[in-house]
Amino acid sequence: MSEVSGQSNATQLIEPFNDKTELSSADVRAFLLQNPEFFSEHADLLEKIKLPHEHKGSVSLVEIQSDQLRQKVRQLNFKLNQLVTIAKQNEKIYRVYTDLNVQLLRCESVAEVQFTLEDILQERLQLSSAVIKSFKGPHAIPELQQRLFTEKRFKNTNFFFGRLSQHERQLLFGESPAESVALMLLGDNRELGILGISSSDASHFTPDMDTLLLQQLQQVLNIILPEMMGY
Repeated sequence: MSEVSGQSNATQLIEPFNDKTELSSADVRAFLLQNPEFFSEHADLLEKIKLPHEHKGSVSLVEIQSDQLRQKVRQLNFKLNQLVTIAKQNEKIYRVYTDLNVQLLRCESVAEVQFTLEDILQERLQLSSAVIKSFKGPHAIPELQQRLFTEKRFKNTNFFFGRLSQHERQLLFGESPAESVALMLLGDNRELGILGISSSDASHFTPDMDTLLLQQLQQVLNIILPEMMGY
């Protein structure tokens, strides 16, 4: 009795399906997923299988796979071109900031620093303006406005990227276009003032921007400005 039972189980394992077995699409899908090499071993089936296509009527699986492959290649080429363009832009910006830092170290007055910032950032990066607004001296931002501005824009950081209110734009940039801005506090103790850089493009400076290059610029300014400003 046990021998017959064993033969029955073996037969079930060897022949899981018979002529009366109904395979569902889920069964076929599961089989193909478990056996991805199936069509490699039965390549003749690829040309015989016909699938509906939205624009071409019935086409073979090979044609569909070829179309999908070509589409993926186009997408990859597009992404690659985007990355190359971004890399070139980043290299240009890096070189500009490197030259800027070198030129700033040669300046002997705040006026020279201001001129150098304007000359390089506006001419080579097509930015609208670059201004230093000091916290002390005859042209300083009024103390109350200093406190309100820093509490609002520099609460937890020394940098701000994005858009300002009309009053804030007027305070820092006057009539110059400032649809988006990059701001940094100057001084090791945030005591010197604010450097403001503006763009006429509202999407140029965004809150998620990296601060690496501006941190380097800030460090250079924090070295050269205190003596020039009489600190």
